[in-house]
Amino acid sequence: MKHIIFSLLLAMSVYIAKSQTYGAMYRVQFTDKNNSPFSIDKPEEFLSKRALERRKAMNIKIDQTDIPVVQSYLNKLNTMGAKVYNCSRWFNTATVFVTDTLLIPQIEALPFVSEVVKTKPYSKQNEIKEKTKIATNSTKTNSTSGKIDYGKGENQAKMINIDYLHSQGYKGEGIVIAILDAGFYNVNTLAMFDSLRNDGRLLGYKDFVLPNNNLFKEATHGMSVASTIVGNMPGKLVGTAPKASVWLLRSEDANSEFVVEEDNWIAAAEFADSVGADIINSSLGYTTFDDPAQNHTYSDLDGNTTRAARGADMAAAKGIIVCNSAGNSGNGLWHYIGTPADADSIICVGAVDENREIASFSSFGPSYDGQIKPTVCAQGKNTVVVSSSGNITISNGTSFSSPVMAGAVACLLQANRDKTNMQIIEAVKKSASKYNNPDSAYGYGIPNFIVANMILKGNILENPSSENSMLVSPNPFRNKIDIILFSTKEFQGELTLVDSFGKISKTIKKVNLNSGYNYILLDNLENLASGLYVIRFSSDIYSESVKLIKQ
Repeated sequence: MKHIIFSLLLAMSVYIAKSQTYGAMYRVQFTDKNNSPFSIDKPEEFLSKRALERRKAMNIKIDQTDIPVVQSYLNKLNTMGAKVYNCSRWFNTATVFVTDTLLIPQIEALPFVSEVVKTKPYSKQNEIKEKTKIATNSTKTNSTSGKIDYGKGENQAKMINIDYLHSQGYKGEGIVIAILDAGFYNVNTLAMFDSLRNDGRLLGYKDFVLPNNNLFKEATHGMSVASTIVGNMPGKLVGTAPKASVWLLRSEDANSEFVVEEDNWIAAAEFADSVGADIINSSLGYTTFDDPAQNHTYSDLDGNTTRAARGADMAAAKGIIVCNSAGNSGNGLWHYIGTPADADSIICVGAVDENREIASFSSFGPSYDGQIKPTVCAQGKNTVVVSSSGNITISNGTSFSSPVMAGAVACLLQANRDKTNMQIIEAVKKSASKYNNPDSAYGYGIPNFIVANMILKGNILENPSSENSMLVSPNPFRNKIDIILFSTKEFQGELTLVDSFGKISKTIKKVNLNSGYNYILLDNLENLASGLYVIRFSSDIYSESVKLIKQ
């Protein structure tokens, strides 16, 4: 499977032409946005209410990159015989389909065009008969709690402790995720997505590869990716954000690999921005292409050179959290991450197996400019997904660790709506198992979403010490105690709750600590008498006690 991106979009309806034509795809760079009917003073004319609310909440100003491409420029291209497929307001470009190469010098000579670049040398396209129609549904946001039966997907959820946020009622309600991929086969019919459709949380879909295409009959990859996020069949598979809303966006052509797909990615990300998506999941990465002249080199992966990386960082600048697969080249000649995983303001996700060990295929960092990559890891080997027949199966790839992470981030964002995208990302990093000693395989390690949430709530030290330490919350307590043990290595100990008379109230004899933050819950404490208590952790190499009050 080629690399794939997540960015959820609007529903569309077009007539498919029977005739097909042959030509090439080009990127047209415009010089300006002069004489545009739009103004940054009236952004409601080109951005949705949700998009504007996101910018306001994060104090992001509307600027010229938000203004759409000048329509008269696009009309001129169409009149000349170049069919406009996608546009980028962020970079002021258009992707066009041209059947007659003699037209290119004429386009280059236009006073408002500065450059024309071939992005796909050969293409067979259906004619576009109608414009895309957008159909959106209302989103239900009734929060529910209770224990979830994750079925075979339990390990991938509990590895990052997202089950704790679920138990607190944070399942992604009210959060919009855009999924960019190569196709979403049968997402409109599979039982795995019944609640997504019935609740009106499938907000829409759009194909940026073939605008008149049925993306529900395309590749199964996006279907499997989506199941790790919003799949909801208790006892079989429950995703990491089972109540989130999604836009399904096809930006990847699974039948070929050309740089035009980076422009498709940008167009899809911009659409996600315009409809107010909070998160983009992109299980996509670009390194080499069918046309070797378009190939990237490792030196291109500096976070600022490729169009995909620049697009991902622009999405981040608009307040979106971008989760992107690191890539599956760890045991190959390329070895390193792809793009847009090299973008500096996103979450690049590597893959571990069910035992928290790095998957051999997971791509390595750093980026060429020395950034820690991957950012974090989640289960991407033997990940539980839905198959095209609706059955539960396993699949491998950072294509699946990324959406597992994206869904978890959605729940964390729901629990902390007052935080910016960069604050959310930083908390995820700080909660991870190797935050103090990141490397080129795990990055900052495997996040702990209980800890990330506590960091954002201000209930934990944001900068863990280099030594072992124990943090307890709340103090005073009523019926439960959240315990965070920060460890510099793996070892085992015993946890005991003792009252003021030295009587043991509760004991956990075997506490297995991993490197980094470890979470332990002591609950069902409501029947304890009020007064002073001491929590003690003891082992052969480390011991600590914390006093606290029972109300």
